Parts: sequence; structure tokens; C-alpha cells
Amino acid sequence: MEPITLYGVPFSLWTGRARSYLIKSGIDYREEPHASAHFYKSVLPKAGGRRGIPTIEFPDGRVIRDGVAIVDHFEKLNGHVFSPCTPAQRMISLLLQVIGSEGLNRPCMHYRFNFGEEHGQFLPFHFSMIYEGQNREQMALERISEIKEFVLPAWGVVPETHELIENLHLEMLKILNTHFSSYPYFLGGRPCIGDFGMICPLYGHLGRDPKPLALMHKHAVRVFRWVERMNRPEPDIGEFVDRSEDYLANDLIPQSLVNVLKHFAVDFVPETRSACDCINTWLAENDDIPPGTQVPRGVGMATFEVRGVNVSAEAQPFRFYVLKRLQNEFDSLTDDSKLSIRKLLIDCDMEEILDFKLSRNIGRANNLEVWL
Repeated sequence: MEPITLYGVPFSLWTGRARSYLIKSGIDYREEPHASAHFYKSVLPKAGGRRGIPTIEFPDGRVIRDGVAIVDHFEKLNGHVFSPCTPAQRMISLLLQVIGSEGLNRPCMHYRFNFGEEHGQFLPFHFSMIYEGQNREQMALERISEIKEFVLPAWGVVPETHELIENLHLEMLKILNTHFSSYPYFLGGRPCIGDFGMICPLYGHLGRDPKPLALMHKHAVRVFRWVERMNRPEPDIGEFVDRSEDYLANDLIPQSLVNVLKHFAVDFVPETRSACDCINTWLAENDDIPPGTQVPRGVGMATFEVRGVNVSAEAQPFRFYVLKRLQNEFDSLTDDSKLSIRKLLIDCDMEEILDFKLSRNIGRANNLEVWL
């Protein structure tokens, strides 16, 4: 059977999730940049006209755009093999998916674009892959310059936040390293949906670009091994005494993972709170948007405080599209399970995320996120 085509590039944050999932699922694929004449002529129109990666194309011409949707598609086909069945692990898996998808943009952008001397030709070379033609190197340099001027400030990466970003990142590496010293994946001996969410930032940007990769090598070799593991078809857990390929028994969430989530909460919770308020204000001011209208990437700037530092970052509705899955899962639980899950989230400093809801839901149509 002809393989599917994955349109993406090695340095892409979100391509990392789809690629890892295809590898771990044993799905035959080939990867190509989204810069060919075929992509523009045949794939892009079916992807809603949005040149986003990852996008996959099936041999029969069908197209799915976005990593979350790609994983959804194959999880449904394979019986949700990477979705834990027990309440606590299922909730934490969904939480990690949100954090990986939308919660680590600042370190990703800071370490990619603010260390040019240490990166040398790394970025220009990789960015040239997304263009075709004789001028692609120049187009790459122009795109890098554009991102540094406009995207970094929009995502809260400004000189005033650099020290905060770096401190949080080094703390994260050490806390994650402790967890992966005992467990191959976030929830035991097999990856979950949360692992595929977290591979987004921890491979494409933070586990591959020269500066953050050097930090990972120096401070978090166990995290580096997890990154390798997530890009290999076999379990790759030979250094562990317990080589079980199952999730942890008895719906266990180990203290090392609670500590990881407590760390993520420092930044993730205040940003999500502020972004929710910002987007709901925007929705109230634009209450005549017809159903089926494409959801914009950002709708204004959310301002919040992290460890005494004021941060302003674009409020992005997609965060809440992914977060709604966790909230729906919580709503489906029994009362007893809700009590235990709420206690767990309190221990993780994450209880508030259950209440961060947009006044209007987001769905998908024609490979685009749309307002319902």
C-alpha cells in the first residue's frame, strides 16, 4: 500500500507530534516540505486554504490539516491505543496535550531566535526548506527577521521576559529529568496522548535547535532520551529495570509528575486565565460572527504576571479548543471520580483550568477551526 504523505519540516514544532505518532503507531509515511507545486495545487485547497503544518495526504487524495486532528483520526481507527482508560491518567494525558500544544511557546521562540551567533547557519538552512526557487535563502532570512520583529513580541518574548523564560526553562528540564529517570514516558511504559503533545516543543525547538539542545544535554540527559524514544518505533526502554510497556497500575500519577505539572502551572495557569478573559471580551464585542467562521489565531493581547514579571502575549483561541477536551472528560466522570480528580488538580496547582471556558465553542469544518 502506498504510504501517506506528511507535509512538514524537521524543525517544525507541531509536525513533531504527527511524526512521532505515525512512528509509534507503525504507520507507513513519507515526509515532504509544504513547498511543492503539488502541495499548492492539490493539497492546500483541501486544507482550507491554510498553509499549516503538519498536514497529511492519503493516497486517495484526502487531506487532514493540524496535528491534533491527525492524532484524533488515527486514534479513532486504532481503538484509542494511546489514550489511558482510567480517569486520573486520562485527565493528565489531556492536560499534557494542552500544555505541549500551546503552553511552551515562549521558551521555544526565545531559544530559537535570540541565539543567532550560537546557531550559525542552522536557522537559515532550515527555514529555506519551506520555500522553493533560487531566492529561497533570501526568503528564509526575511522570514526569520519578520518573526523576530513581530511574532516574538506577540508571544511575550521581549527583553524584559528573557530571564524569566530561561529560569523557568532550566527548572523545567531538571524537574522533567527527575521524572524520566524513573519512567520512560509520562505515564509509565508507553506513550499517551500527552507525550505526543509534549514532543511538540521538546523536539522541534527545544530538543533540536543548537542552544536548547546543549542545555538539554547538559542538564537533562533523561529528557533527551525521552525525545529520542518518542521518535523511535520500538519502546526503547532498555535502561529501565521495569520494562513493562503498560501505563502505571492503579491509575497512579507519581509525585514526580505532580511536580512537573506544578511547575507548568506557574506560567500556564495565569496565561490561560488572562487569555480566557481576553477572548471572551472579544467574543462579546463580536457577537454577530456567523457560525462556521474561521477562528483567528489570536484576538488580542492578554496581560498577566509570572513571578513578579508582567507578560503580554497574544490570546489564542486554539488553546481552549484543546482544553475543552479535558473539561468535557471531567464532566463525563462520576461524582466520586470528580472529587479525586479535583484533589489531584489542586495538588498540581491546576484546579482553575476546569473553569477557563470560552463563551462560544470551537469546532472543525473543511480542515479549519471554526466558531460554532
